[in-house]
Amino acid sequence: MTDPKPRQKTAIVIGAGVGGTSTAARLATAGLSVTVLEKNPFTGGRCSLLTTPTGYRFDQGPSLLLLPRFFHQTFEELGTSLEGEGVELRKCEPNYRIWFGDGEAFEMSSDLARMKGEVEKWEGVGGWERYLEFLQEAHRHYEVSVEHVLLKNFTSLGSMLRGSFLRHLFELHPFESVWGRAGRYFWTERLRRVFTFGSMYMGMSPFDAPGTYSLLQYTELCEGIWYPVGGFHKVVEKLVEVGERKGVEYRLSTAVERIVLDESGSRAVGVRLESGEVLEADVVVNNSDLVYAYTQLLAPAANAGPTPYAESLAQRPASCSSISFYWGLSEKVPGLEAHNIFLADEYKESFDSIFKKHLIPDAPSFYVNVPSRVDASAAPEGKDSVVVLVPVGHLVDAPSSSNPNQTNGHANGHLRSTKASKTDQPTISSASPATQPGIQPTLHQDWPAMIALARTTILATILARTGVDLAPLIVHEETNDPVTWQQKFNLDRGAILGLSHSFFNVLSFRPSTRARRGSPWLDGWVGKGGGVLGRVAELVGDLGRGEAGRIRGLYMVGASAHPGTGVPICLAGGRLVAEQVLGDLGMRVPWREEGVGGLGVKGEGKGKGGLDVVERPMWLDGWTEWTSVLVLIGWAVVMGLLALFRG
Repeated sequence: MTDPKPRQKTAIVIGAGVGGTSTAARLATAGLSVTVLEKNPFTGGRCSLLTTPTGYRFDQGPSLLLLPRFFHQTFEELGTSLEGEGVELRKCEPNYRIWFGDGEAFEMSSDLARMKGEVEKWEGVGGWERYLEFLQEAHRHYEVSVEHVLLKNFTSLGSMLRGSFLRHLFELHPFESVWGRAGRYFWTERLRRVFTFGSMYMGMSPFDAPGTYSLLQYTELCEGIWYPVGGFHKVVEKLVEVGERKGVEYRLSTAVERIVLDESGSRAVGVRLESGEVLEADVVVNNSDLVYAYTQLLAPAANAGPTPYAESLAQRPASCSSISFYWGLSEKVPGLEAHNIFLADEYKESFDSIFKKHLIPDAPSFYVNVPSRVDASAAPEGKDSVVVLVPVGHLVDAPSSSNPNQTNGHANGHLRSTKASKTDQPTISSASPATQPGIQPTLHQDWPAMIALARTTILATILARTGVDLAPLIVHEETNDPVTWQQKFNLDRGAILGLSHSFFNVLSFRPSTRARRGSPWLDGWVGKGGGVLGRVAELVGDLGRGEAGRIRGLYMVGASAHPGTGVPICLAGGRLVAEQVLGDLGMRVPWREEGVGGLGVKGEGKGKGGLDVVERPMWLDGWTEWTSVLVLIGWAVVMGLLALFRG
């Protein structure tokens, strides 16, 4: 008599963002029955589109495709390719045009000859040599980060203390800022700004972001910036199609009310929908905002407040938010590239306003994307679509929506038609409360006033620096602000890039891909403002708790979980989570067994000026480096013991 066929394992994925769709496709590839639940009527999360009946298309969130190897590798490990799925990537050249208040502009490019002229224009012949040295360091940051951080899981304090990582820790310059490292290579204020504004990809100020993140400049300058024809959502669309071919079921407009745990609270057994329906599963993967999941989906009971651990997450530093404008223009405009950066004259002060005061700077830096410049299908013939992103502080309170176009927390995606007239400009709408008399938009979080201020300022800045007057050309308009980001996508504090990526919010300090089970005696202290010390104590305490500190069968993927934010990084996170799930279930990992692809960083150089041949000495061969590591370990142990005694 033959043995009965084993029951197919089941998985539920909450959220159809990049992390959720890629994880779902991977789990289905391994043989699981997967259902994806998405509260919105569309997939992609922030990586989604806004469209108009008249033919304008806008990327609601990301518009820069960086780290292309992660995209190619994801599809290869799913048994296909970007090209095979009909995704065409177009290279943007130049990368950006960066505009300054004094009328000058800098064109950033992945072409070495072009960059040589740009750099030497401002820093002389010696500046070019220093630029190459900067690229060498950025390449080292990139190489070490991919191999030892993005492709590795950090599930505990022990993960961060493994020798293979510690050997390279100080090569990453995590305790210096992006601005500080750039200052070693660039001697003019202008070029220091040019090569540091990219920290905003992580939602951080260059004066606070760890020096490690110069890796972003490496991928831009050596691998280039790319754009998927049809919009960034095309990548998600194809991930969904690949998953569906493998049996993944997508249920859109289906909101999850709670993650259901067993009686002991130690294992996830399914989810309850807002409709009341209960779905059971062997595995639950959360791709909704991580802080939202812990505060809402894992609340102890209906109408109960969040757990101490959830409260501690909500107190952690978060990334910035944005005011984003989506404009359809009545004609094409000269003078703007596909990607344009306008840098504030008061550079540091503008970042302080965002990250310390959580407001909008008086004269903000901002990003202007013209997708129709690289992909004509983004706008009607002879016209342009424009997206403007103005970084602003995240929410510091929880305002309610006053937008009549809100439906179940989701603003209508249709754009308003407006009269193309200098004297009759469209009224800006927001999901935020009505303006309060007497409030200054740069002193208080009065979002309607801040949106109006941002609009006026950026239109005037673009006109002054480029000679392009966009105001009379705007015939369609839509906006997003921190409140709409929060309401559309359940983003904690409206932070568009999740939790901050400061040193004590990454690696083992970042929320793990395995869901954490609360500890009343430990979290009670950490949740009361333990800050960095509390995080260290939490790590040490969890090391002793072992499996008792995890919710079995529940996993986290997305911007606020390890390895972090950004589309390619969330793809890497999907890979880590899928492998973790399969390992816990005792199932094979198809893409590892079959030797498909590989995200290794060796041998990828294209010979550009010898920049891919990097030889740097080990930094942990000096007594200062070893002393720093030992002090860090000792500090962690002491904080853990203090937490135990105070508990």
